[in-house]
Amino acid sequence: MKVLVTDPIADAGLDRLREAGYEVETAYDVEGDALLEAVSDANGLIVRSGTQVTAEVFEAAPDLVIVGRAGIGVDNIDIDAATQHGVIVANAPEGNVRAAAEHTVAMGFAAARSIPQAHARLKDGEWAKSDYLGNEVNGKTLGVVGLGRVGQEVAKKFSSLGMDIVAYDPYIGEERADQLGAELVEFDACLARADFLTVHTPLTPETEGLISTDELETMGSGYLINCARGGVVAEAALAEAVDADVIDGAAVDVFADEPVSPDNPLLSVDDVVVTPHLGASTSAAQENVAVSTADQIVAAFRDEPVINALNAPSVDESAFPRIQPYIGLAETAGKIAAQLLDGRLGEVEVTYTGDIAAEDIELVTASALKGVFAPLEWQVNAVNAPQVAKERGIEVVESKSRQSDDFQSLVTVTVRNGDEEMTVSGTLFTGEDPRIVRINGYRLDAIPHGQMLVARNYDKPGVIGFIGTVLGENDVNIAGMFNARRAKAGGEALTVYNLDDDVPDSVREKLLADDRIIDVDLITL
Repeated sequence: MKVLVTDPIADAGLDRLREAGYEVETAYDVEGDALLEAVSDANGLIVRSGTQVTAEVFEAAPDLVIVGRAGIGVDNIDIDAATQHGVIVANAPEGNVRAAAEHTVAMGFAAARSIPQAHARLKDGEWAKSDYLGNEVNGKTLGVVGLGRVGQEVAKKFSSLGMDIVAYDPYIGEERADQLGAELVEFDACLARADFLTVHTPLTPETEGLISTDELETMGSGYLINCARGGVVAEAALAEAVDADVIDGAAVDVFADEPVSPDNPLLSVDDVVVTPHLGASTSAAQENVAVSTADQIVAAFRDEPVINALNAPSVDESAFPRIQPYIGLAETAGKIAAQLLDGRLGEVEVTYTGDIAAEDIELVTASALKGVFAPLEWQVNAVNAPQVAKERGIEVVESKSRQSDDFQSLVTVTVRNGDEEMTVSGTLFTGEDPRIVRINGYRLDAIPHGQMLVARNYDKPGVIGFIGTVLGENDVNIAGMFNARRAKAGGEALTVYNLDDDVPDSVREKLLADDRIIDVDLITL
C-alpha cells in the first residue's frame, strides 16, 4: 500500500506509516496535472490545507482508500466526490484543539491590550505607555459563534478568566451548552451582547461572509477574534469597522486567500492584530495531528474503524471487537439475498435481534448494503453504499429487537421488489463461525463460502440423489449439503450445496427440467 503526502506533516506520522510496512511518498506543493499523476497509484493521501482535493483527484486515483486531513478543516476536500468514489475522508480534530484554543485566547489578549503595537513601538525606541489603555476580560461577555471542539475549549478557558459566555450554534443542544456554562442565544443576540466575539465555524457556502458590515454594526463595540477560517468574516468590512471605531479592534489569524496579499486591508489598520495562520503551529499539535492521521490511514488499510471518518460509518474503538464478526456476516447475507431475488431492488431491510441489537450497528448496516449491491456490479463499499441506495431510490430500513428466541444474536437481510421478497438470516457460532440459518423461512445450518447452489424443490424421494448425480456427472464436487423443509413431508423443501467447482448453465437447465425441482439459484461469495 502506498501513501502520498502532499503537505508537510511531522516526521512522527511518516514514521508511523513506514513502521506499519507502507510505502510513503512525499510530493509537497504539487498541483494540477502533477497532483493527478502523483495520486494515480496511491492508496492513501495525506493533506493539510494547502492541497485542493477535488473531484478530478478522485477520478485520477482509482485505488484510493482514504484521504487523511492532518488538522480539523476539510473545506479543501470535496467530500461528496469522495463518497461517490467510496473514499473515506478523515480529519484529526483533537490533535490541535488545545493549540488553536490557546492561540485564540492569546489573540484576544493581544487585541485587548495592544501588545503587538506596543511591542513594535518600544523596539523602535518609543516609550508609548500613555498611548495604550487596555481592556480586561474579567466580568466581560464572550460571544462564541460555533460551539464545536475548539469553540468549547475557548469557552472553557475564557470562562475560567471570569467571563460570561453566550453562544450561537444551531447544532448543539441546551444540555451540552449548560455543561460548558454557556447560554445559547440567537445569532444577533450573540453579536449584540459580546464584548469579545470569537468565531469557530467551518467555511461553507452558508458561513462565507457570515459576519460583515451589518453584523459588525450590531456588535457596536468590543473585539472580534477569528482563528477559524478565512472568509467567514468579510475582511474589507472588518478593516473598515475597526478603522471607523465601530468596534474597538480585531485579531485575525486566518485569511480568505493565503498567503495573504500585501494589499489586504486588514494589514493597514493599526488596531487589527494579525498572525500568519499560527493556530495549530505548536510542536505538540503538529506531532499529534500527524500521528492521529497516520493511525487512521493504517486503520482504513486494515479494515478497522476509522474513528474520525467524516463520510463513513464509524464505531467506538472499544466496541469494534464486538461488532467486527457481524460486518462480514451482514455483507454475506446481503450478497445471498440479492442473488436469490429475481428482479430490481426497491427496498433493503436489515434487522438485528438479540445481543447485537444493543450495539452501534451503522457500520454493519452499511456492510449489508455493500453485500446487496455487490452482485449488481455496482461500485460500492461501506463508504458510499448508503448514498448509492439513496441515488437509486432504494429505501433502507433498519430495525432492532433485544428479544431473540433462537439465537444469541441474529442479523437478517431482506430485499424486496414490489410484492416479492427474499430474507436471509445469519448468526455466529462458537469461535466467530458464520452460519446462514434461515432463507425465506426455511431453517437450516449452511456454511456461507465460495460457490453455493440453492435448490427449491418438492419434498419427494430421490430429488437430492438426482441433484447429486447431475452434479457428479458434470464433475462438480459437493463439499457440503444442508437441507430444510417448512412443513410435513411432501411439501416444499430447500437445499443448499457448497460446491468446489463452478456450475455451467447447462447443468442448471438440466436440473430445472425435472418437474420435482421448482427453482435453482447459483450463489457466488
